[in-house]
Amino acid sequence: MNIFLILLSVMFMAGYYLISSPSQRVIKQETEYALKKAELRSMAECVVSQQNAVMYGEDFIDPCIERYEITSQYICMNEKYNIMSCDSYTGKPPVYNFIITASAPLPESKYNNMLEILEQYYPDAGTFGIFSKPDLISAGSISRRTIPDKIINTAKLQNGQLVYIMQYTIPDENIDYPLVDGSDLVCPGGTMKTYRFGRWQCINYNYKISCTGDTIWDSDLMDCVADETRKPLCANNQTAVMVDDVWECVDPFADKTCPPGMIARLNYNELEWECIDDPNTTKTVKKCEGVAHRSQGHRGGGATLRVRSISCTDCEQVYVDEETCETYCIPDPSKLNDENCYAGSVDDCSDSMHGIYFGFTQKSRIDGIPGLQNATIILDRNHSQNRMFNCMDCGDREIDTENSVFPYTAVCR
Repeated sequence: MNIFLILLSVMFMAGYYLISSPSQRVIKQETEYALKKAELRSMAECVVSQQNAVMYGEDFIDPCIERYEITSQYICMNEKYNIMSCDSYTGKPPVYNFIITASAPLPESKYNNMLEILEQYYPDAGTFGIFSKPDLISAGSISRRTIPDKIINTAKLQNGQLVYIMQYTIPDENIDYPLVDGSDLVCPGGTMKTYRFGRWQCINYNYKISCTGDTIWDSDLMDCVADETRKPLCANNQTAVMVDDVWECVDPFADKTCPPGMIARLNYNELEWECIDDPNTTKTVKKCEGVAHRSQGHRGGGATLRVRSISCTDCEQVYVDEETCETYCIPDPSKLNDENCYAGSVDDCSDSMHGIYFGFTQKSRIDGIPGLQNATIILDRNHSQNRMFNCMDCGDREIDTENSVFPYTAVCR
């Protein structure tokens, strides 16, 4: 009986020790400490990512920006260390240029933990640390950098903020490089002579070009071909065909009966047939006999018309070149207020940060538009190629008014 009580007491004491042992409490404490360090490291990584994005002129979009109240700004100074505009086109450019990214202030109880993060993951970033007026403490408080009061006041820095300061240099625009004679360099077939990195070199031809519309580059044919992955599923009795490098659904058989003087035309927005004036009943162009046109007048040496021979959307009008009798689809500015061509409000897209542009699919569509012969038409993934009017949002930048032509093209600075 006594032996049984002794064994029961030993088991009870062993269980109590295991439950309340210091090792168990240490594991809990270490877990909480790791969570705090992970949060601080996430904050530091967000500041670094935002700083790098601003440095390369890109946008860093992440929820951590709002969570840690991270902001970036440019601050520039002249040779007398006075704050000035960072715009180098307004006379004399600045001498000192800074990009400053700062977070929300940290409580003093977290200073040491954040300095451990900086020392462990960013030991060489001497201008990345905790701001304690007037110093920037980095790399575990081993180094301190004093920030001028003018920068502190302009950037509105506060104690406890995690601050990253980077200085950059704007290169001189007018630089005279010495000419190097490359007449003795003979390049083999398939290469061309190019001056790169201060010397003449032979480099391979770059045959790859930017394909527009619904086409894709074929490295075997060395040409842009139709992208079958973008081929649309058309309605009954309709066929997907390539029209000006864009897939369109067409119905070869018109099932609509029109009154005299009108012909049937397919409306590509609604994919339904509609009746329009027969261009064959209107006055012909003198230099292009047999080509009918309307009497609205000329546009850049041509005439406007609407025919079935080319596939124009309801947001476009047909342009005829009187010299070559070529027909093109060009944007119709009168359709800006048509919700099928532009769903928004033109007034909401007319400030310094926004601009109206047309979704061109190829550069040939600008022929016949006054003022666009020498304009820059950008065809990339940032500019829609939907053959409708769109709104360009430049974000923090402004619209380049010199290179933008309303309502055809909008270029950001």
